[in-house]
Amino acid sequence: MARSLRQERLFAQLAVMLGLVTLALSAIGLYGLLSYSVAQRVPEIGVRMALGAERASVRWMILRQSLALALVGLVAGAAAAVAGTRLIASLLYNLPPRDPVALTIAAAVMVATCVLAGFLPARRASRVDPLVALRTE
Repeated sequence: MARSLRQERLFAQLAVMLGLVTLALSAIGLYGLLSYSVAQRVPEIGVRMALGAERASVRWMILRQSLALALVGLVAGAAAAVAGTRLIASLLYNLPPRDPVALTIAAAVMVATCVLAGFLPARRASRVDPLVALRTE
């Protein structure tokens, strides 16, 4: 029995590793995008901080961007997942193609990844010194 399932287990392990690499690359890409956005918005963030914005509100502003990107990705991914269920239905064993638990877990992992990728740029944005950000060169 173990020999007969060896190839399927190998494919499953490769699929998991590919998924983890994809998740890591998407987190790195999102982190880079948000870091660049924060770097471009330093003067704006400096003005907000100089006018009395709290650090938490600046962090939330950047995290909101990350969550907006996550929402767009989840909507597109959910549409693609629903459309692709006919293609993979024959490959699934004892699991419905539109399993709500699996889809919910996948969505939660993506949202958590977006929050983690956006946390460092958000923290850096909240620590902007208004005097340095508003200084003209």
